Amino acid sequence: MRMNRIILFFTVFAGLSVSAAFGADETAMAAPVMGLAKFGAAIGAGLVVMGAASGIGRFAAAAAESTARQPEAAADIRAAVNLPLFLLEGVAIIALVVCLLIVLL
Repeated sequence: MRMNRIILFFTVFAGLSVSAAFGADETAMAAPVMGLAKFGAAIGAGLVVMGAASGIGRFAAAAAESTARQPEAAADIRAAVNLPLFLLEGVAIIALVVCLLIVLL
């Protein structure tokens, strides 16, 4: 049931975004290709955020579960999770910067 709501939300969002992108008159949009590039960058930024949130959530869930199973190893588990977590956030930030550069340039 929840998956159907998520799919419905993204379908409606994509439909509204596409109608807004293609609904503009051609005089206002000097280069239609750049309009599509900006639309693609916006969709890409959304996908990056969703992917990063999913990855961070999985890391946190695995760390919490393993800490619950072995509380005495909590410091080691936290240390082992931090590096991949920071790398994941760094990749997400770089991807968002690239998407913003596409939109702004």
